[in-house]
Amino acid sequence: MVVDRATSNTIDQDALLALKDHIVDDPQNLLTNNWTTATSVCDWVGVTCGFRHRRVRALNLSHMGLTGTIPPHLGNLSFLVFTSFYNNRFSGSLPDELAKLRRLKYISLQKNYFGGEIPSWFGSFTRLRTLSLANNSFTGAIPPSLFRLSELDGLDLSFTDLQGHIPGEIGKLPKLRILYLSHTGLSGSIPSAVFNISSLQKIDASGNMFSGSLPSANVTMSSLRMIDFGFNNLTGSLPSSLFNNLPNLEALYLSRNQFHGQIPAALYGCIQLKLLSLSYNNFEGKILKDIKNLTALGSLYLGYNKFNDAEMLSSISDLPSLELLNLEKSGLTGPIPSTIGNLTLLRNIGLMDNKLTGTIPPEIGNLVNLEIITLSINRIGGPIPVRLFNISTLRSIEMTGNYLSGHLPSSIGLQLPNLERLIVGGNNFSGPIPVSLSNASELITLELSSNFFFGPIPDAFGDDLKSLRYLNLGGNNFTTNSLSSELSFLTSLTNSKNLRTIILSLNPLKGTLPISVGNLSSSLESFVADNCQIKGSIPEGIGNLSNLVHLSLKENDLKGTIPTTIGKLKKLQSLEFPVNNLEGSIPSDLCDVESLAFLYLGGNKLVGSIPSCLGNVSSLRELSMGVNNLTSTIPSTLWRLKDIQLLELSSNYLSGSLPLDISNLKVVRYLDISENQLSGEIPSSIGDLKDLAHLSLSNNRLQGPISPSFGGMVSLEFLDLSRNNLSGEIPKDMEKLIYLKYFNVSFNGLQGEIPGGGPFKKFSAGSFWGNEALCGSPQMQVQPCKTRGRQRSKKASGNVFKYILPAIGVLVIMAMAFTVLYVKRGRRNKKLKQADLPDLATWRRLALQCSAEQPEERIDIKDVLTTLKKIKAKFLKDSRGIET
Repeated sequence: MVVDRATSNTIDQDALLALKDHIVDDPQNLLTNNWTTATSVCDWVGVTCGFRHRRVRALNLSHMGLTGTIPPHLGNLSFLVFTSFYNNRFSGSLPDELAKLRRLKYISLQKNYFGGEIPSWFGSFTRLRTLSLANNSFTGAIPPSLFRLSELDGLDLSFTDLQGHIPGEIGKLPKLRILYLSHTGLSGSIPSAVFNISSLQKIDASGNMFSGSLPSANVTMSSLRMIDFGFNNLTGSLPSSLFNNLPNLEALYLSRNQFHGQIPAALYGCIQLKLLSLSYNNFEGKILKDIKNLTALGSLYLGYNKFNDAEMLSSISDLPSLELLNLEKSGLTGPIPSTIGNLTLLRNIGLMDNKLTGTIPPEIGNLVNLEIITLSINRIGGPIPVRLFNISTLRSIEMTGNYLSGHLPSSIGLQLPNLERLIVGGNNFSGPIPVSLSNASELITLELSSNFFFGPIPDAFGDDLKSLRYLNLGGNNFTTNSLSSELSFLTSLTNSKNLRTIILSLNPLKGTLPISVGNLSSSLESFVADNCQIKGSIPEGIGNLSNLVHLSLKENDLKGTIPTTIGKLKKLQSLEFPVNNLEGSIPSDLCDVESLAFLYLGGNKLVGSIPSCLGNVSSLRELSMGVNNLTSTIPSTLWRLKDIQLLELSSNYLSGSLPLDISNLKVVRYLDISENQLSGEIPSSIGDLKDLAHLSLSNNRLQGPISPSFGGMVSLEFLDLSRNNLSGEIPKDMEKLIYLKYFNVSFNGLQGEIPGGGPFKKFSAGSFWGNEALCGSPQMQVQPCKTRGRQRSKKASGNVFKYILPAIGVLVIMAMAFTVLYVKRGRRNKKLKQADLPDLATWRRLALQCSAEQPEERIDIKDVLTTLKKIKAKFLKDSRGIET
């Protein structure tokens, strides 16, 4: 007997040592130092043996950080009842030898990297109660064998990569209490068999691709506590019969589906409900007053539906246990009822994006446990009740986009010690920034933009705002402290080491940027101070802000040069300095900013040439340098920017010609090089710019024809070629430009007929002024095209003139020959005077006009007859006096 036990124990030891050999990483050295033959296997970490046979009954390796695979030897642990590899890094497939572990009751392989299909041999573990395979890479369908596990109590396949549907055989698991199938990739409908499992307590099938309607329950499921079918594609209305059979339901998650119709009254009979989530659906109608029966309800999510119910808030105000209320974008109308103050346990209220009107009732101050209030994007007016600022638990106030007015309390930073978010932009607030805000040390987000706040920003504004990440004071009337010309409050913000965004735009700050700007948080990603009347120069220290992504100082009064230190901002994607008074050349250091996508330097006094190295910044999407004093040619490297979408170089002194390489700008949408000194012809390759919507080359010295390839620029909406030296005709192919709204070729040397089809039907005469040789319809204020009249006459006269006119031309030539002979003979007889002869030039002109190669170039038949009659009359008159 002793020998048998030892032999059996050796089998288990060998199996575990094989597992140890398959561990490639043991970060805590738990197995490395402990699993040795020097001690009994029953004393190894994670191993539990049976008291009687000393065989391994439990193997628990949870949370050890192990990396490896499972060897087939593990199938020799024939007494194993419990095994858990939870939260490690095991991978590979499960060996078939594990099918021998028939005593297993508990299996947890959750949070690993196991793959392959779920083995069908799990179905042979007839004693199995818990099977957790969640958070792995298992694939394929759910094996039918699992539904033979009559003792199965919990099945968790969540966060795997399964396919197929939930088999109807799932109803054969009579003892199943927990069913977790969330984020598995399963699809199809929810089988009604799920609601026949009378033992079921929790079902979570969220985050899949289930479709169809929700089935009814055919039996009373008194044990069911939670249903989660959120984040699917379920449709239809909610079946009343389902809720008639769920007397103890506590949590219902059906958000982010496509349900519609009214919420069934039967749902309000589930009086044990503590959480109801129906948001992001298409529910409509009204909330019945019977909702007050849900006295245990603590969390209610009904946002993003179509209720359009003015009395909804009044009905919900009768829920005494409510702690969380989310009715965002749910069609609420009318005022917020004073009864909202009855919800004294409320911690979070979200009413954003509705059509609420009136004022905020002062009874909201009764919500002494309130932490978060969101009323943004409504039509609420009046002041914020003072009592709201006495709720010391408040962490977030969000009321942007309303008509709120009044001042912020001067003691706000002292009364709300836990305040993390104050977002009240887009209202009618006025008054100064409360000095006490500096004491709100927990403040993360401060958004006061687009109001009527005024006065200086306190110099010590940021001294204690150590948690601040987002600051937006834009669109007010803030100024700088009159005692200093510097924006001193920026110096105080150097204490906010987590600061990521500063927005100061549209304030009359009228100060200079302090040198301390370079000491702002290294986490700063966005600094925007547009149109603030900022003076002085840009500090060199700005190059220290190594994480800066967006820097914008446009429309100020900045002078001096662009700091070369900007080249150190390796993460910068957008740089905007337009409409200032910056001088000097464009530093080539900008080319070191490899992630730069948007560069705006227009409207300054920059000189010199455009750095050719900018053509190497392949990330550029928009480049604007117009209205400066730039000279030289456009660097050929710029035409390599195949991903650029906007190129604006207008109003400079750039020279040279446009190259064929312009066709490399395949995705450009906006191209403006007007008011420069460009010369040469417009290359025909410009027609390859199929995405180009705006093109202006006006006020240059371009010459030559407008290429027919313009007709292929199918996206063109704006085209200005005015005030150049262009010649030739306007290509008729341009009638194909159906999106063209603006067209200007005025003051060139164009000739020929103005096209009349497509977009040209809506252009005015101003588009063609200053081209003396153009012709067309009278409304274009140009001369009529003669060839048009001739064409109409020919068509009206029939096809016969197609052949008659050339014949007349031949006859005229013959007549000319006869006349010449006649003249020679007359001269020999010396009886014919020169004045008596027919006008040979008239004959010649008539012959050429009749026999022109193109029909539209031939003279009108009426004009032919008129001319012949004149020749005949003169000839007969003169011939009377000639002797033969």
